[in-house]
Amino acid sequence: MSYEPPTPPANLSTEVVATLNEAPPDRLRDVARYAEALAEHKEREARLEEEADETDAEDRSDELPDDVPAKATITVKEINDNRYYYWQWRDGDKIRSQYKGPVNPNEE
Repeated sequence: MSYEPPTPPANLSTEVVATLNEAPPDRLRDVARYAEALAEHKEREARLEEEADETDAEDRSDELPDDVPAKATITVKEINDNRYYYWQWRDGDKIRSQYKGPVNPNEE
């Protein structure tokens, strides 16, 4: 390991670099965990938006509830060791979900 401090990425603002340079190690680790979680969240939102753009509303029109937009996709959530289908879509800056039904273990 080098005794020199790491070189920050060129695309970070000087304010961010200065703030990070002043932070203690435990705060830097908190920032790193938060940044990783935030990156995963934003990547997931981008995937949902891309999937919504690719989904053809005609394919699901018969089973789509009236209050769920045509761009919604189906996701699986696990709650208390049980798996459930949810409609999921973007509404402005938020991700919305609506319960669809339990996952039938015979279908998987």
